[in-house]
Parts: sequence; C-alpha cells; structure tokens
Amino acid sequence: MKGAKKYDDSGAFSTVPTSVSSNAGANKERIMAEDDIVKNGNVRVPAEVFTFRELASATENFNSELLVGEGGFGRVYKGYLKKTNQIVAVKQLDRNGVQGNREFLAEVLTLSLVQHPNLVNLIGYCADGRQRILVYEYMHNGSLEDHLLDLDLDIGRKPLDWYTRMQIAKGAAQGLEYLHDTANPPIIFRDFKASNILLDQNFIPKLSDFGLAKLGPTGGQDHVSTRVMGTYGYCAPEYAQTGQLTTKSDVYSFGVVFLEIISGRRAIDGTKPPQEENLVEWAKPLFKDRRKFTLMADPLLQGNYPVKSLYQALAVAAMCIQEEASTRPLIGDVVTALEYLAIPIRATDQLDAQIQDHFQ
Repeated sequence: MKGAKKYDDSGAFSTVPTSVSSNAGANKERIMAEDDIVKNGNVRVPAEVFTFRELASATENFNSELLVGEGGFGRVYKGYLKKTNQIVAVKQLDRNGVQGNREFLAEVLTLSLVQHPNLVNLIGYCADGRQRILVYEYMHNGSLEDHLLDLDLDIGRKPLDWYTRMQIAKGAAQGLEYLHDTANPPIIFRDFKASNILLDQNFIPKLSDFGLAKLGPTGGQDHVSTRVMGTYGYCAPEYAQTGQLTTKSDVYSFGVVFLEIISGRRAIDGTKPPQEENLVEWAKPLFKDRRKFTLMADPLLQGNYPVKSLYQALAVAAMCIQEEASTRPLIGDVVTALEYLAIPIRATDQLDAQIQDHFQ
C-alpha cells in the first residue's frame, strides 16, 4: 500500500509500545507489551501501519452513518481503502482510557502471532499521536449476537436454523482450539461471547476483539494469575473468584455461548423473571430432567431440529459449564462433538457411541 510502511523485521512490534509510551500513563502498558514479546521470542508483524489521515478518509471522517458497532473500548466503522479497493472494519479505541492502550497492544500482539480461518484477520493499525486504531477484514454478516440475540426481523433477517447454529458453534470452538492447542505459548481469549463472534458472508465464524487475551501458563504452571476482566455472565466461577485463569476458563465461556445458541436466551437478561435472568442458573435444574430438554430450545426454531441432536448439544453445554474446571472437557473434545452435530444428514449410530465414549 502506497504511503503505508510495512514492517516485517523481527523487532517490528517494538514500534508500537514505543509510540504509545510517549503518552502519560502508558509506560506500564509498554512494559507489559515488551514483557509479552520477550516471552514469545522474535515477533514478525505482517500488519500495515496506517496514518490517521488514511483511516479518516476511509471512514468519511468516522461518519456516524458508517458506525457498525460500539463497545466498552471504542467504536467500529465500516471503511473503504481506495488504494487497495478493500472494504474494512476500522476500530477506533477510546483515546481517554488507559485500558484502550492495553487493549490495543494486546490485540496487535496477539493477532500478529496467530492466523486461522476462525480468527479475524488484522490488516493493520494506526498509532498516530493519541490515536489507537485497528483495521480488520470486514465481516458482512456482523456478529452472532446480531443474528441470535438482537434479531431484527424488520430488516429481513431470519432466525438461524439448527445446523447453521451448530456450524457456527463448531467454527468458534475451532478458533479456541487453535489458540489453546496450536499457539505456543497457548493464548486464553478471556472474552468469549456472542458479540465477539463475527460472521462472514457464508456465516463462517471468526473470533474477534483480542484486547483481553492473555498468554497462557508456561514452565509447568497450571494457571495465570491476573486481574479479573471479561463480561459478567460469561466468566468462569473460579476465575471470577480467584483471578486464576486457564484455558478451561474459555471452555466455560464457550458453554455459556453454546447455551445461548441453543436457547436464543442471553447469558444475563434483566427483562426475564428473577429466576430466569441468569442463563446458567435457569438451565441447571432443567438439565436434570430429560423431559424438559425441549423447553431449552429456542422458540424461533419452531421445533425444526433433531431432538437427539438437541439432547447431545445440551450435554456438551452442560459439561462445559461445570463448576469445577477440572471436570470440563478440553476444547478439542468439544470440537469433535460439534463436528458430528453440525452434519445435516446424520451418520450411523456408531458415531453416537464414539461421541459418548469421547466424553467418558
């Protein structure tokens, strides 16, 4: 890209913390980022470095009509890069928050280390002055939350069918599996929720928003101790109580989202009666009575799902949200189960036995 310098030397990432450290209060973030880099060895950054002017042009000066999302750390705009003829998502972080600096560094670092079909692709970033902006591939179907929990029938969206839900769950689990089992050291996502699962034009899911991601335990350690961060309703109980973070914390969060996918209910919903506000607490007594399993299916499915698949999906969700982290399955085991559940035409009963054996 003309005018955008591309870094591919082994020390490239140091340019990011250096530019951030020029701001008051950001020195701590610089040290944190450099500490993570030391743990990982040399880092090669394929991302483009954009100027603020380039990204302002791409978003028509961050036109509110191009706003496609807004979260705790900033706003996301749909943008167009003329020189590459590319539609992108431009995430402008809150300039007033130290947390924004931390998220920026974590996201650039993490997405510079990983690449997988179920992880969003970081195209580049901008660190001009106080500006902290990230540029991603644009995901045409928004987030899973848009199609599951904030469904707007008036704009032509239809409820997700059962197999599309299972395919999305499988792809999201595969993204976590890559982070946990292939990335070295492992990466704990720490903020797994429906709004952070983006969908492309074919409804293939990609995990996004790596601002809270943490490098997993190394050197024989079994957990990472850290300040409790994340979204209420999705955090694993042991992490919320002690700050001890493991890959099983992500498995719990996956279980909550999988319950959302099955039921169409939010993890926390203040519009429900008090006993139904918390999805996990609502589901626990229903898990104990097989006759009530169909009550947990999203009414928008209108009964269009294989009952046997519903039972098996609920069994996977129940295992993921176990109170004790040690009793939860590995995410790789979850992927194995979902690969089976996502097959529209069911295979032989032998596959049923394989799934059951896998979780025993």
